[in-house]
Amino acid sequence: MVFGPPEEGSAAPGALSAPQGSQSAEPSPSDGAAGGLGQPEPPGPSGPGEAGDEEPLVEGNFHMKTATLVMFLLLKYRNKQPTSKAEMLEIFIPEYQDDFPAIMSQASIYLRLVFGLDVTEVDPSEHSYVLNPILGLTWDGMLSDQWGLPKTGLLGLVLGLILLQDGCVPEEEVWEALGVIGVYDSQEHIVYGEPRDLLTNVWVQEGYLERRQVAGSDPARNEFLWGPRASEETSKLQVMIYMLQVGSNNPGSSLVL
Repeated sequence: MVFGPPEEGSAAPGALSAPQGSQSAEPSPSDGAAGGLGQPEPPGPSGPGEAGDEEPLVEGNFHMKTATLVMFLLLKYRNKQPTSKAEMLEIFIPEYQDDFPAIMSQASIYLRLVFGLDVTEVDPSEHSYVLNPILGLTWDGMLSDQWGLPKTGLLGLVLGLILLQDGCVPEEEVWEALGVIGVYDSQEHIVYGEPRDLLTNVWVQEGYLERRQVAGSDPARNEFLWGPRASEETSKLQVMIYMLQVGSNNPGSSLVL
């Protein structure tokens, strides 16, 4: 079972605004997140007159709890450890535990779209979960000797942009599209680091992208294609499904970590 967007009719909140300015990429359990634009209100633990007329889970608290769960799951992923529902519930005080399904659903969306990680249930009887890179990709951009954040989400997005352009996209169009989500050429990003190095160096060397000069261009321009490793590890159908999810959830959304 892979967590994805809430089913139709559910009340999980929408995307958060992308962080601005230079901040540390290391998660902090005390950090919150700004509310999304035009998104439904998050569900509360109970309605009026129920369970002693408890206050519903307000949007700010919902985002904080979601950020806390995302941080916890990222640490589990970095340490290559599985987790369980019981372990995740220990993060929350009792009055928020009824909201765990909605919080888990929203956290799974952020992990998939921002960090490129799928939350997969491996043992339904024990409710145990592991995190894996999306789309069958095996690269996550995390170095073993220092703290970092997974960058597979951006790689999946670039592969999708190439696919949407019939397998070949000019480099300037890639930067134009990434600018919509707050990723800019030669500007350090809170999650993805230096994006130009990823596109023109790391992913080319890893075999996920091919970068070549546009024939007859003057001045010289470059374009991107899928590399052999991308074709080996994933499929056009998987990437297209991912792009449909990106389009329906605003890929510029991220938690302020």
